[in-house]
Amino acid sequence: MSLSLDWIYYAISWILLTWHSAWDAIGVPVGAVIGTNFAWILSIIFLVVTVRVILFPVFVKQIKSQRAMQALQPKVKELQEKHKGDRETLQKEMMELYKKEKANPLMGCLPMFLQIPVFLGLFHVLRRLDPDKRNQTLYGWTADQFQSASQAKLFTAPIAGKFGSTADELASLGANGSTVKIIAGVLVLVMIATTYLTSRQMILKTGWAEDPQQRMIQRLMLYGIPASLLISGAIFPIGVIIYWVTNNLFTLGQQQWVLRKFPPPVTAKKAVAPAASRNPVQPAKSGGLFGRGKTAPPAPVKASAPKVAGPKPGAKPVNNPKKSRPAKRQG
Repeated sequence: MSLSLDWIYYAISWILLTWHSAWDAIGVPVGAVIGTNFAWILSIIFLVVTVRVILFPVFVKQIKSQRAMQALQPKVKELQEKHKGDRETLQKEMMELYKKEKANPLMGCLPMFLQIPVFLGLFHVLRRLDPDKRNQTLYGWTADQFQSASQAKLFTAPIAGKFGSTADELASLGANGSTVKIIAGVLVLVMIATTYLTSRQMILKTGWAEDPQQRMIQRLMLYGIPASLLISGAIFPIGVIIYWVTNNLFTLGQQQWVLRKFPPPVTAKKAVAPAASRNPVQPAKSGGLFGRGKTAPPAPVKASAPKVAGPKPGAKPVNNPKKSRPAKRQG
């Protein structure tokens, strides 16, 4: 299995070493600053940038495919009602519909699947970073580059270390077990949070799918994958978690840009609104974060002066008693 993936290990190593040489040429310190070897950390971050630039056309296709799936939701709902109780016929009709409209339900997961080889390649390369390794020049590394990467740290925690590192592994890396667990633990939590947010961002913008298969995939992306990282994150080297977190942050920004450029289609429910509810009068909002404060009280209505009824036609005028009294004479 390892022989078939050698080309991935060579490719990942080449990108890492190329970026490391670039940062070294620019003048980024190779030694540790604030307990961090920034040249190697930046190399991992820009490995993400390189991969995401290559996969950007695939990401745009993913968005367009999701838009096509959304446009088919009314037809999918009709098929569900028509073939209620006949799951086999329903699946057959839906596959024919997707084929006819050139929509792919699995396109939403394609960018993630394409990044799996990159993730596995980086995982394998970083796991080999042990100063005691004999074959240090494997995958195009020099002995000096291998030793430098083996000693690379993030806040004094080696990038090859992981939350579940054994005592022997920590000793070979010259690392403190408590420091590695704290740094790795914090990064795993950030990794879980950002993974959840990327899926949530997409679902909030596109909405939940009507198709049960699509909805199941959405639930898996939103809850299943972040939950699995709570356990699997313990075996990931810190460098791999840096890659994952950076990739999630890149995805959040990229999705925001693409979703603005290719906004979700307006559904029929949102497009048609009763005349009475088109311009509802709503109380103004004041104060609060992002305009979410308390509702401003309605403006006080000035009390109008009471109307004095005029005399009825034919009625005798009524004299004001105060005005009709004669003035008292003095003296």
